[in-house]
Amino acid sequence: MKKSPIYTRTGDKGVTSLVDGSRLPKNSVRIDAYGTVDELNSIIGLLIAAQPLSDSDRDMLSDIQARLFDIGSYLAAGNYEITQRLMPDLEASMTAMERTIDLYDSELPSLRAFVLPQGAPSAAAAHVARAVARRAERRILDFNDLLIAHADDDGNSAPASIAPAILQYINRLSDYLFILSRHCNHLADISDICWTPAQKK
Repeated sequence: MKKSPIYTRTGDKGVTSLVDGSRLPKNSVRIDAYGTVDELNSIIGLLIAAQPLSDSDRDMLSDIQARLFDIGSYLAAGNYEITQRLMPDLEASMTAMERTIDLYDSELPSLRAFVLPQGAPSAAAAHVARAVARRAERRILDFNDLLIAHADDDGNSAPASIAPAILQYINRLSDYLFILSRHCNHLADISDICWTPAQKK
């Protein structure tokens, strides 16, 4: 019987291939960075399936998923030449997020306290996505620190650092997901659920 293309057995010993063909342990800092971006992408898929959510936000989230695939490819490139070739154009997507943030923020009441991550299903999913976006940002920063630390190594063909636009995009995405969570609760006619600190006895 012909083997399914789904499993290759090449990763059975805990290593995987980058785009340039080089191989790394699956728990390396680089793999953790783009693996967390993949996790974020999957959670955004759950958000897209949740209610309430406008068609325009579903369209934007689908575009964001495509851009996260771009970012994952960039992080998985390997050598400098391929990394440069796979640098994604994130400007239009980030501009769209910023415009939406400004619009939704103008329509919502001002925040005077931290909000709890709950409410409508779409709002709760947006909060989960926001938290994972922050973790993805931390993992990319860990990888960036590693690149910088080894930038002067002899024969190192990797880029010296992560392109600033990558970090900027992930940071803006978490901002968008936060305001989207509030917007989704607004669509569901649910008020912000604010944090009340425990009172000392």
